[in-house]
Amino acid sequence: MTTVPAASTPAVTFTSGGETLAGVLHLPAGAGPHPVVVLLHGFPGNERNFDLAQALRRAGHAALVFHYRGSWGMGGDYSWRHVLQDAATVVAAVRDNDFAATHRLDPARVAVVGHSLGGFAALMTAAADAGVRAAVSVAGFDLGTAADLCADPAVRAEVVEALGSDLLPLRGTSGEALVREMVAAGPAWRLAGLAPAFEDRPVLLVGTGRDPVTPHELHHSPLVQVYGSRPGIRLEHLVFPTDHALSDHRLELAATVIDFVDRHLSGR
Repeated sequence: MTTVPAASTPAVTFTSGGETLAGVLHLPAGAGPHPVVVLLHGFPGNERNFDLAQALRRAGHAALVFHYRGSWGMGGDYSWRHVLQDAATVVAAVRDNDFAATHRLDPARVAVVGHSLGGFAALMTAAADAGVRAAVSVAGFDLGTAADLCADPAVRAEVVEALGSDLLPLRGTSGEALVREMVAAGPAWRLAGLAPAFEDRPVLLVGTGRDPVTPHELHHSPLVQVYGSRPGIRLEHLVFPTDHALSDHRLELAATVIDFVDRHLSGR
């Protein structure tokens, strides 16, 4: 009699920039190979979306949560560029044949889902990696838009202060360093500029209607307009009337994300 593999939650590690990144993989029962969703948390990562990982697993998808360099006890220094490098490295690593075979994953069915800064990283990562089948940004923080706003010295000072107040789980950075990096990147980090990379791929943009961190008028609606103007992008979008963490809409968020990845990761 063949034994069906049980659901499990193995700890996994990845190497990025010479540092070890810790992650938790939520594996569904069954032989697979299972589609996999990489979940990218925001800044500094107080909301890590483990509820989405569990919900995705119940729906038959493997789901990975991990920490970036310089965050939550990981070695190295934290920076926006390191977040992008780490996200790209991990998304490539789950498609590695040995890793995929060990964990019963299907390397041809990978999606990225990010919240806040993680939404920015999800779109940036997917745009640069054609092997990502679908991308989801939830209350995504557009660093390019924020960089533009920082041209006003008063706004820049506010952003430096806001970022500097959330550094406890991070190392090797400061509010000023993060703003300086963001401003230096400028147009290269405007999410609207990624539109050509998403031709013939599905993208889900989730906005938040009661959100002073990523107000949808600045970070969501302009992106919907640009992506929606390109018929080749299979765009889906909505705005929930909730706060930045979607505190009272977590079940609705899970249902929306699962429906999206179910449809776009089905088949081989």
